[in-house]
Amino acid sequence: MASPAAAVTLLGTKGGPAIYPDSPMPTSSLVEMAGLQIVVDCGLGVTRALAEQGVRLPDLRTIVITHLHSDHYLELGPLLHTAWTAGLKDRVAVYGPAALAEYWRHFLASMAFDIETRIADEGRPDLVRLVDIRAMGEGVFMTSGAVVGAGLLNRHPPVTESYALSFAADGRKVVFSGDTAPFEGFSEFAAGADLLVHEAMHEDGVDRLVARVGNGRRLREHLVASHTPAAEAGRIATKAGVKRLALHHLVPSDDPQIGPADWEESVRATWDGPLFIGTDGLRIDLS
Repeated sequence: MASPAAAVTLLGTKGGPAIYPDSPMPTSSLVEMAGLQIVVDCGLGVTRALAEQGVRLPDLRTIVITHLHSDHYLELGPLLHTAWTAGLKDRVAVYGPAALAEYWRHFLASMAFDIETRIADEGRPDLVRLVDIRAMGEGVFMTSGAVVGAGLLNRHPPVTESYALSFAADGRKVVFSGDTAPFEGFSEFAAGADLLVHEAMHEDGVDRLVARVGNGRRLREHLVASHTPAAEAGRIATKAGVKRLALHHLVPSDDPQIGPADWEESVRATWDGPLFIGTDGLRIDLS
């Protein structure tokens, strides 16, 4: 019997929380392996993006949040609530940093009137009992069917609990860098992956980005200390010996002076394998 299709879909590819007319949406992804669908990060727009990919929200079972910057978990609560109103009846495991439990507790409190009313008036199951928030850590944090998920702390100051992720099943391996500057040990973590999904920053656009946002020096210092230049992402992919490289969480993602050819030019200096420049809705098959 053939193995179930394996693929990664980049649902939202914009680095950072702000959106503008015609800009991509913030970070979220969908991993499909061994018959399991895993949502990785829940930036603004993830619910609509999943629906557009044909995902039935009541079928959600696994969500992983890499770290607690808003562009990675702002829509977690709304996604789960919307899945519940669409007919969710089985438990969803949500893995992430320890403080994610506080976010969920406060989201439930903010929506208490609506949740309690729908339970009493519409006979819905209690949403509290359908969501299992699980603190993850380094090493294997989940085993679901044939899929094994593992985490590695990356380098994303000032956030101290931020993870790179690996998912493996049926002889295939997908690795996400998460938001990170280059750091020792990641190439070994990603070694031999069928697909490396790596964040990328185009240095030519950083000054224009900070000028537009208005935070100036402080924002620039954060970007340089916490993210990976595109050429370095290519170098990491080469060192790790991965089969495919996809650029994700693009910074900046909506600079009119930086197009796909510019991203590719930066990466081709250090990587000569199959390359995907992240766009919202891009599906990458791993077969």
